[in-house]
Amino acid sequence: MKLAIAQSNLTLKGGAERIVLKIAQRYKAPIYVAEYDQKNTFEEFGDLDIRLIPKKGLLSSLPYGRASQGLTYGLGFYNLDLQDEFDVVNAHMAPSHWVRNRNERTMWYCHTPLRDIYDLYHYRMSMRSAYTRPIYIAGAAAVRSIDQRIVKQIPVILANSANIKSRISKYYGRSDARVLGGGVEFRKYSDKGDDRYFFYPSRISPNKRQDYAIEAFKIFSRNVKGYRLIICGPVSKDKFYYDYYKKILHTASETSKIEIMTDVSEDKLKDLYSRCTAVLYPPINEDYGLVPLEAMASGKPIIAVNEGGPRETVKDNKTGILVNSAEEMANAMVRVAMDDRLAARLGKAGKTAAKREYSWEAFFTEFNKYLKMTRNS
Repeated sequence: MKLAIAQSNLTLKGGAERIVLKIAQRYKAPIYVAEYDQKNTFEEFGDLDIRLIPKKGLLSSLPYGRASQGLTYGLGFYNLDLQDEFDVVNAHMAPSHWVRNRNERTMWYCHTPLRDIYDLYHYRMSMRSAYTRPIYIAGAAAVRSIDQRIVKQIPVILANSANIKSRISKYYGRSDARVLGGGVEFRKYSDKGDDRYFFYPSRISPNKRQDYAIEAFKIFSRNVKGYRLIICGPVSKDKFYYDYYKKILHTASETSKIEIMTDVSEDKLKDLYSRCTAVLYPPINEDYGLVPLEAMASGKPIIAVNEGGPRETVKDNKTGILVNSAEEMANAMVRVAMDDRLAARLGKAGKTAAKREYSWEAFFTEFNKYLKMTRNS
């Protein structure tokens, strides 16, 4: 099987990047990418065949930003022709699936449809100034038109969760996507005790809602003393995300009990998991989310919002706790902090689930079937 991977960018350490890494390692596949920042993504990518799609014409002179990223990524993949070199092209984060324009045997592993033009469209609109909204409306409509035409032509689509399968059905009218969630290397995670802090690892972004975790911790701290909150995640240089980072830094500075880390090694990340009291996870309608799996693999309670991907991986009051507000998250934090038996029970059940249900071996057994299906399409 000669496989090529198309991925919009490799600039951060996240769940999608982790899955791309595992697939590339498994199949010794080259990764075609529109943007690559080796220092800020997983260091193992440095040992792989990364092929940067060159910017052509005016695209090479555009200033860095969300609009220029969208144009560069979209047009780069739209014009990329790999059909004669590979059996299958496996696309990942949107708009890398636009590679289907010139490559018939494309399998899209959909982490999510483009959120800015679909499920987060109105949320993003509310954050824009009045004079930029008409431009955003026109641009989103144009991208949506191309996107929907291409998706109709993709022979095999995998969704990383039932949540994403429902988005694919809603926005593209395709009900044939297969669900295949990512795995976790549970042998690399451990429980080293409780150093009395709550932990939220995720890239810094408004839709990851670090502010929600901060609010919950402040409510928790009114009732229970002696705990900290550690937020950990990379920050994009894009102004949209960096402005949010500055905002949460300001909010966190109101107490000495909140620490925000942005440059953490894999070993340090696993150590932070291993010593926390519990892991918090409050993103908006998360696509899938590997954080709950990593928390469970570490034998730690996961306290997650009752929406999106966590509803599929977290069994409420069995492997973790699902909540509907910052107040409920704070109450759940009180429960696990004050009840050692509850924390131990949730952690043990979570670890068992991580081993049984989310191994990479099971993932690749299914993934390979769909690759063969795509090759023969």
